[in-house]
Amino acid sequence: MGRGAIAAAAFAVAASFSPPSSAQDRALLQLDWIPTGEHAAYFAGVQRGFWRENGIELALTRGYGSGDTVTKLAAGAAQFGVADLGAVLAARARQNVPVRSISAVYTHSPHSLFVLRSSGIATFRGLEGKRVAITPGNSHRLYFPEVARRAGTDPERIAWTNTDASAMAALLIARRVDAAPFYSIHHYYQNKAARRAGEEIAVLPFVETGFAIYAASLAATDDMIGKNPDLVRRFLRGAQRSFEWSNANQAEACRLHVQRNPEVEQDDCEGSLRATMGFVFNDHQRRTGLGRFDAERLAFTWRAVAESLQLPAEWDPIQAIDTSLLP
Repeated sequence: MGRGAIAAAAFAVAASFSPPSSAQDRALLQLDWIPTGEHAAYFAGVQRGFWRENGIELALTRGYGSGDTVTKLAAGAAQFGVADLGAVLAARARQNVPVRSISAVYTHSPHSLFVLRSSGIATFRGLEGKRVAITPGNSHRLYFPEVARRAGTDPERIAWTNTDASAMAALLIARRVDAAPFYSIHHYYQNKAARRAGEEIAVLPFVETGFAIYAASLAATDDMIGKNPDLVRRFLRGAQRSFEWSNANQAEACRLHVQRNPEVEQDDCEGSLRATMGFVFNDHQRRTGLGRFDAERLAFTWRAVAESLQLPAEWDPIQAIDTSLLP
């Protein structure tokens, strides 16, 4: 090759790894819930310009649960979403909703029960007859029978108490229920409220019984993946950069998060983000690679979802996964 051809080839290769220098692509990321410290990496990434560096002007909007996020993605209301993998799998298996998880976020589930330390409850064993708060459609309720069986507790003898999500912590602290389901990520700020009442909240993580399933993931539609793979690829580069930077700079990430979400207190954000990063960066992630799914854990996740929702166990969950555009 001549010198000019070599230079042209080198330029082409460099250009293929560079974001567009002109207009930015606009995209919306639909979260799975209100923007607590659990979501600080996304807001910090936007503030730091990690998506802008990849040619994307990213906007963020709060979520109303993973199922709602999947529905909105399928309807074209957002280009990308944060959704529990179980919700993506169930929507695909039930109705062939054209949404796939394009990256794992939480390598194992934060599902847990919160109990008062003063209650003497220390494990999932012996919960028969206890009053456990629950909200309609809560995934904790779906997964709990398997967790209970693993712990030697009869799940049919739990006294479920239906309530509003916003009231669960107050009911627990007031001892009107014996346990309440929460993501362990939210322990820090819920425990602050308990301490003001002279109590302390202890966490019983589902994963302690060996119930290790994937949870939060990033998702997009089949149409987006098939017709605009470059945008998906650049979105994922920005997402990974945001998580890596936020993990290394947690206090600063929360400062940026609080700027955008002043209803969140700095220490609450830091407590939630610190816990969140343990679900993103860990031994499992180091084995599989950031954002990638392990076949065995994926299969176990589907078995748990299928059994909970009475869906066909033989359905292949890989139909709802596409990680081919990860960095």
